[in-house]
Amino acid sequence: MASRSLGGLSGSRGGGKKNLSARNAAVERRNLITVCRFSVKTLIDRSCFETIDDSSPEFNNFAAVLEQILSHRLKGQVTWFGYESPRSFWDYIRVACRKVSQNCICSIENMENVSSSRAKGRAWIRVALMEKHLSEYISTALRDFKTTRRFYEDGAIVLGEEANMLAGMLLGLNAIDFSFCLKGEGLDGTFPAVIDYTPYLKFEQSSDSISSDEEELRTFGSSDSEGSTPENVGPPLIMDENSWFNKCKRVRQKYQLTLEQKGYLEELLRLRENQLSESVSQNKILLQRIEDSDLAHKLEKEQLEYIIVELQDQLKSYQSLDQLSAEVSLSQASLDPSHSQEGDGKQDSLNFIGEGKEDTPSLLGLCGSLTSVASYKSLTSLKSNDCLASPTTEITSPGLTPS
Repeated sequence: MASRSLGGLSGSRGGGKKNLSARNAAVERRNLITVCRFSVKTLIDRSCFETIDDSSPEFNNFAAVLEQILSHRLKGQVTWFGYESPRSFWDYIRVACRKVSQNCICSIENMENVSSSRAKGRAWIRVALMEKHLSEYISTALRDFKTTRRFYEDGAIVLGEEANMLAGMLLGLNAIDFSFCLKGEGLDGTFPAVIDYTPYLKFEQSSDSISSDEEELRTFGSSDSEGSTPENVGPPLIMDENSWFNKCKRVRQKYQLTLEQKGYLEELLRLRENQLSESVSQNKILLQRIEDSDLAHKLEKEQLEYIIVELQDQLKSYQSLDQLSAEVSLSQASLDPSHSQEGDGKQDSLNFIGEGKEDTPSLLGLCGSLTSVASYKSLTSLKSNDCLASPTTEITSPGLTPS
């Protein structure tokens, strides 16, 4: 009986330890996510009045919170000898964010003044904020569940349901223009980041409260006995003008801040809409140019094909004509051999006359008139009494008489 009771007691203690550890892990995750939401909100509020850089306490607190979230329950690196060495969240980001288009992983790795893994992770946070891609990096890393499971233990924030809210919270930081120096003291990786919870633990007196802090403290200090009655606790409801003026001033400041944020967001939205419309119009113009160029190329191709076909037809017709003319000349030569002999004799006689006599205009005209006759006769067959004068006949031409 005693052994059974001891066994049950030890089992209850083991179950209680598990429940306590689970409760502590859940509270730790919830606290980090809540503080991250507060830090993002204060960072956006501060960006409406001044530029966010390394000297801004709101940014330093946000960077510390994000570093704590990404380092929550991060597994160590096991060496060959079985020892487990600590690991930074940069080792996880370097592997899980390779799929992001135009990522800065290689640039961070090649930085000269950043040597430690923790310093590279802090430099990555600053570069991602300046590029307005921090939310995209986190979303891509969380989608790679296999890599995330390999780097983190059970109960980590990036493995729980809180991870789905993290990327959404960081999306609002894309509206802020950050300016950081990647050679400053913020990249020192020798010390871990510490979160300052003081800005998120301030208590402000609500306007709906019926008593002030001083009245409550005085009431609690004077209530030593049980004889105090509720009538002595309630403060007067009449408030002086200064308190009303201060409340109105605070409300006016909040309204002015909200109005400025609204104007900034409206201006940013209008700018993005203009950029989107310009991109759409440019895309339409480019598509129209591509269609016109394709149509022009098709027309040019059809014209070139038509020209090639015409040239091929002309070449075939020329070849057929040459062949036909060659056949006709062969047939004429075979049918009329005497004509060819007479033609050769006539050509020889003309060549002899041209060589023996000087070229005169009268002879040139005569030759021209002879060659212009379609059915001319050869010089050897002409009769002397038809075309040529006799040697005894005197030529009485005024142009040929001697002077």
